[in-house]
Amino acid sequence: MTHKPSRRTFLKTAAAGVAAPMILPSGVLAAQGKPGANDRINFGLIGAGRRGRQVMPRREGVEMVAFADVNRVRLDEMKQTFPAARTFMDYREMLEMDTVDAVVVATPDHWHVLPAIHACEAGKDVYIEKPMTLTIAEGRALVKAARKHGRVVQTGSQQRSMKECRIGCELVRNERVGRIHTIHGANYPSPWECTLPEQPVPEGLNWDVWCGQTEPRPYNIDLYLPRAQGRHDAKGRLGWISFRPYSGGEMTGWGAHGLDIIQWGLGTDLSGPVEVWPEGEGLKCPVSFRYADGVVVHLDGIGPGGGAVFVGDKGKILVDRGRYAVKPGSVSSEPIGDEGIHLPVSNDHMGNMLACMRTRERPIADVEIGHRSATMCHLGNIARWTGRKLRWDPKKERFQDDDDANTYLSRHGRAPYAVPLA
Repeated sequence: MTHKPSRRTFLKTAAAGVAAPMILPSGVLAAQGKPGANDRINFGLIGAGRRGRQVMPRREGVEMVAFADVNRVRLDEMKQTFPAARTFMDYREMLEMDTVDAVVVATPDHWHVLPAIHACEAGKDVYIEKPMTLTIAEGRALVKAARKHGRVVQTGSQQRSMKECRIGCELVRNERVGRIHTIHGANYPSPWECTLPEQPVPEGLNWDVWCGQTEPRPYNIDLYLPRAQGRHDAKGRLGWISFRPYSGGEMTGWGAHGLDIIQWGLGTDLSGPVEVWPEGEGLKCPVSFRYADGVVVHLDGIGPGGGAVFVGDKGKILVDRGRYAVKPGSVSSEPIGDEGIHLPVSNDHMGNMLACMRTRERPIADVEIGHRSATMCHLGNIARWTGRKLRWDPKKERFQDDDDANTYLSRHGRAPYAVPLA
């Protein structure tokens, strides 16, 4: 495959009802829940671990004014860097602050949706890390909350703000390799049950709250850390991201990136596949999907971890994190005209959210998009767990004629941490 980087600037800013302005219009005035063009935006961070520190906005016009975490040591560290900020062991106290305009939710996956819903109810905009949800039903609940309260919710699928990913998906959408009929992705493992021994809970860590909606189990550092600093056992890499009570495994970890690129390239941001099935047995068997138009996706390990290989009648297009490649290369040499531009433009994922906070337009990885991409990940896991082909209705968001499969759409949540699904 030949890499053909394009220097063309895509200017169109809307697709499928999603807008991503990067230039503020004149006359934007401040109002309740809507910062003005020149107003400082105050952020709070929920989950002050490694990822939270990476994605929280540090730029002109933005101030970090509050931090919430169940680990007091992390809060003390943030206080040293941001001495004027307030810190909380309970994020709900942060949400009571009138001075907080928006929050970043960078908790473990089982703690994503509840604080995001509470933030929407408190009138705060939300940047939520991917995968957006632990279950499909949680995703729909967050979409409803965001729409009800008129909040901007940006999912942390930052590849939508990478130029190369956008160009690659534009080439797919413009049928530069003909009609797409097959897509190959990575073979993302599903999670397994945690069987780690008990260790003493570190001082300052509220372990019961960390467990949240899951049933409490003994503390172990290889559960508390997301990928356990690379440590493995016989089943694979340790860390909460690998364990079923807390995450969807790498199917939702890295799969949230790769499957999001597939959704973007196919133009199915507001929909999804209609069938899913396992190509074998176990938590690492290949999984396949079929869309209503006949396109088939194989998570067979042929595609890259952060994207996919789109196969058409006339060639192939690889789209991955920060790169794209086309075979034959000649099909990407002709510039895409204005009439062929389908995708919104963002080269700065957090900057896109900040702009949308001022205009109140929907960001490039809007909550509905994040929900649909996470849903595709969950479908892959459910197919493995049930071990059979499933028919999915993306409008009703239910499996057809399969009550057993539908039991996986939500999960029992421990009070008082359960996500409200009604």
